[in-house]
Amino acid sequence: MPTSPRSKRSTASATATANSAVPTRRRPARRGVSPLTLRILAVNVLALALLVVGLLYLGRYQDRLIQAEMEALATEARIFASALGEGAVNRILVPPSDSEDGGRERFELAPELARPMVRRLAEATATRTRLFDIDGEMLSDSRVLTGSQGRIEIRELPPPPAGDAVSRAINTLYNRLIDVVPSREGLPPYREEDGQPNGDVEHALAGETGATVWRMESASDEPELLLTVAVPVQRYREVLGAVLLTRGGGEIDRAIRSVRFDILRVFAGALLVTVALSFYLAGTIARPIRRLAQAADRLRTGHGRHTEIPDLTHRGDEIGELSGVLRDMTAALWARMDAIERFAADVAHEIKNPLTSLRSAVETVGRIEDPGRRARLMAIIADDVQRLDRLISDISNASRLDAELSRAELEPVDIGAMLAMLADLHRAAGETGDEEDDEGGGGSEAPRVLVDAPADERLVVPGLEGRLTQVFQNLIANALSFSPPGGTVRVAARRAGGMVRITVSDDGPGIPEGKEQAIFERFYTERPAGEKFGTHSGLGLSISQQIVHVHNGLVDAQNRLSADGRIDGADFIVTLPLLR
Repeated sequence: MPTSPRSKRSTASATATANSAVPTRRRPARRGVSPLTLRILAVNVLALALLVVGLLYLGRYQDRLIQAEMEALATEARIFASALGEGAVNRILVPPSDSEDGGRERFELAPELARPMVRRLAEATATRTRLFDIDGEMLSDSRVLTGSQGRIEIRELPPPPAGDAVSRAINTLYNRLIDVVPSREGLPPYREEDGQPNGDVEHALAGETGATVWRMESASDEPELLLTVAVPVQRYREVLGAVLLTRGGGEIDRAIRSVRFDILRVFAGALLVTVALSFYLAGTIARPIRRLAQAADRLRTGHGRHTEIPDLTHRGDEIGELSGVLRDMTAALWARMDAIERFAADVAHEIKNPLTSLRSAVETVGRIEDPGRRARLMAIIADDVQRLDRLISDISNASRLDAELSRAELEPVDIGAMLAMLADLHRAAGETGDEEDDEGGGGSEAPRVLVDAPADERLVVPGLEGRLTQVFQNLIANALSFSPPGGTVRVAARRAGGMVRITVSDDGPGIPEGKEQAIFERFYTERPAGEKFGTHSGLGLSISQQIVHVHNGLVDAQNRLSADGRIDGADFIVTLPLLR
């Protein structure tokens, strides 16, 4: 039969809805380099880079070098000025008519004496030296040779480019950076003006020392420093002119460059070590975490228990703790799954028995004509139905117990008051039962419940009062069922360090040998002789043990022996931590 378009759309919609309801399984990503490794590497390298950038900013170091160079240049200028003031001066007598004082002599610089002296002085210091007279006219320049053939000007040519293209590119990049770190934009630009005095010379002609640091643009676009110092040339404190010394900042740049290259070499070595240590650190963190994630994913998607969480507890760090916790969690999950499987199997087995008996009775009752036998079969059916109801109620209670205990918040519970309340309830129920027995003519005496708890101290534990009451109700009811008529069930509570120890004792036949732990298993029944079958589901002690374990306590059972080695009864011991 062909499918209609509407049915096709409905089927597609249902399929899409079903697929969207299924959670997508996200597997751990497989990468060459993990993002955690990149983050660790970035953080470490960034910190090192910031430190190196800070070290490369040698502003104060450059200022100290410039200051030292300016002081040395000023010293040379004063020496030159003193020499010129003594050896390159002409003495002139002023006629009386030209001077109010009459006959006074004055001094002026002699260019013919000053030029060779300036040239000789400049040769020893490799410093450009210029001499200006009192009117600001340049008399001599160490870079200009004057002779009979004319003037010869000496200019230094820039050095030819050294190295290959890569080296030149690195030098160009470096030269562009040094104008930024530290910045030289604030320095005044230097402009060469032939024969014209600059501001330093004007200060010197006024009798003061002038000094300036200039930024000079060269033909190769490399920013260079230029230092100028001008001092007055004096004779008997009379200013005759000014000497201007000019020196390039090449030595300063070379010193700063040398320091920077040393820092960069150290940075390169530190960078290699940082990268190696970063990869090592990331490997000790990211690789184990990835192994744990992959193992967990294989455990989730695989079948069976062939996959285990790697054991990294030997590391002794947080990843080792994570590995141990994951292993414990996995073991707990498998144990819980095993318990669920066993519980399901036990439930199926326990329910199957009354169902089998019930089916047999139902099939038989229809073929029996005898009213007496039919009544007995109907009684069996009623007992089986009651047994099934009790069994299903206990199973439902046990299955809800974990969820309830995981959500509830613990509160202070007074153990002494709880046990006294249970004893009062049993006493009240016993008195009611005695009255009914008296009216009906019964003569058996019910067992008593005695509570022994210290009245001078409060035995308070953190817990759920309703569930702890259920535990001791089960233990007392179990002890009462095994006690002989007229016997005594003793409940004693004592402090034991930071714990409280509650013992429930009976005078019954005791626990079968080797069954001290088996009695806490689900659906285990070991009832007194003569008790009606199916009265108990075998879940009471199991539920009690589960509740005590959730309260971080222990429950144990043992036989109580007399002096001659006979069994006098059973003791159930519950240990719970006291409230701190």
